[in-house]
Amino acid sequence: MTDTVLIPGGRDVRASLDTAASDGSRSDRVIVACPPHPQQRGHRGDERLVAVSDALTDRGIDCLRFDYGDWDEGYGESTDADEAVAWAVERYDRVGLFGFSFGGTVALVAAASRPGLAGVCALAPTARLNPDVDAVSALAEVDRLGVPARICYATRDSTADWRPVVERAEELGIETIAFESDHFFVGRAGEVGEAVAAFFRPRLGDGR
Repeated sequence: MTDTVLIPGGRDVRASLDTAASDGSRSDRVIVACPPHPQQRGHRGDERLVAVSDALTDRGIDCLRFDYGDWDEGYGESTDADEAVAWAVERYDRVGLFGFSFGGTVALVAAASRPGLAGVCALAPTARLNPDVDAVSALAEVDRLGVPARICYATRDSTADWRPVVERAEELGIETIAFESDHFFVGRAGEVGEAVAAFFRPRLGDGR
């Protein structure tokens, strides 16, 4: 079941909450999902985000897929993710973060200031959001905070500058998973969803 949610804050951020229970009741676990670049038609209905949500709800984990507010060079978008996490933290016992492409970097940046997260998983993250914020530094902070992390990437990805993120993750001992695919994981969305859900399931527990 899916409900529309308005995320409180200074920007217009709307989300879809996919609940695992058929009656619409909430689990005690949720993953906040960050979409790809909004100026490149990224939105919460992205195929990869939906596949991840489907795999999560099959495992009893809710998923909050949100749209960013007005374009703000990556700054406001990071705030949007943090506000979505804040909304989730108020309502769930355990919260994780996921993002694809630009959203993968947003997820890492948001996780770097959230030590209580159950985990963060970035799919095909790009190395930098803007001149001031990059995924490599965020990943080091995520590791310092002890937040479990996984980086998934596509070996034929010529769209995102993912190599610095993967290299840094491997230096830190953070798990990386390679897919023989292009940036958009054409025909592999279901596989991606399963890999992401498999990362989160043991870290969020069995729940209720």
